[in-house]
Amino acid sequence: MTQQLLAVAGEASGDLHAARLLAELGRLEPDLSVFGLGGDEMRATGVATVADSSEISVVGLVEVLKVLPRARQIFAALLGQVERKKPAAALLVDFPDFNLRLAKELARRGVPVIYYISPQVWAWRKRRVHQIARDVTRMLVLFPFEVEFYRSHGVDAVHVGHPLVDEVPQLPQIWDRAPATGGTAVEPFRIALLPGSRRSEVEALLPLQLGALARLAKTLPVVGRIIQAPTISRDSIERHLAAAGLGGDGTPPVEIVAADRFAAIADSHLALCASGTATLEVGLLGTPMIVCYRLSVWTYRLARLLVRLPHVSLVNLVLEREAVPEKLQHEAEPQPLAAEAERLLRDSAAIATMRGHLAELRGRLGASGASGRAAREVAGLLRQRAAL
Repeated sequence: MTQQLLAVAGEASGDLHAARLLAELGRLEPDLSVFGLGGDEMRATGVATVADSSEISVVGLVEVLKVLPRARQIFAALLGQVERKKPAAALLVDFPDFNLRLAKELARRGVPVIYYISPQVWAWRKRRVHQIARDVTRMLVLFPFEVEFYRSHGVDAVHVGHPLVDEVPQLPQIWDRAPATGGTAVEPFRIALLPGSRRSEVEALLPLQLGALARLAKTLPVVGRIIQAPTISRDSIERHLAAAGLGGDGTPPVEIVAADRFAAIADSHLALCASGTATLEVGLLGTPMIVCYRLSVWTYRLARLLVRLPHVSLVNLVLEREAVPEKLQHEAEPQPLAAEAERLLRDSAAIATMRGHLAELRGRLGASGASGRAAREVAGLLRQRAAL
């Protein structure tokens, strides 16, 4: 009898990591049928989705309120499918505000929950770990330090490593091919702009990144390349370009990169990067970066009360030091970003130091094969269920 699996992922990175896991799982369990919530990557593996996760993937309290009605509709639709299909288990990937609520409902219905990519309860809202212990059958974590935290709270946690180790290739870095210091480069500095994978992120960050690029162009020869996430339309990016007045005569050229993003990032001298998984991608490629992020005023005030971490970016958290500069809230403005970018581009020693830090990142994230290890954990639970 064909087993059913519910799989739910939110933003673009979760969709990608879930798809990699499900592709590996399909080789182990070829007769498995998967349904749930995700994006193009998950659908490409054969997942029957009730909706596209981009509809409700936003950041910030104000932004969440805007999509709450649609989120409730999707939540109800998923539970309706669960009632009809009676899945043997559920795979919930990241997306904690939605998925932890879903885990509670699934546990009530007797559906075992495997959670992949841990909510950062070790950073904030630690009380949620008690709900996780109650509702989650097994937690698959990316970082070794998470295992001890979860096990100390009664959660069955397994370290599988980070899938980005396999997904992000090791490519030649532009600083090795054509060093450029002191503004004397024979070609312009290439600046990668990564405004995020959620519409709300792009709306908040792309204008300030473009503003920083325009200011930087007044003192150094630069060209920009916007790294377009698959969840973001080209039209929305072009709208921001037009509003910034960039791309025409007398302004720094700006291209939009939708394909081969890793090659484009590795071929850049510096990246202005939204906080999130993208910082790990840029770091694994060895490209120096400035991390920038902005939230609505009330969301930021709430985060300040709840979060107790020395850094915001995953790169700095994993390396346990400020390897890359972080510009947040009032510092995430065009002028401070441009000033920091100019300082780095004119200081070859600072660039070399940052690249030295980033060279440690791949080793910190664990061995290759994370998606396969995670898939074997899911397959093992499915086989246990089939034997009952």
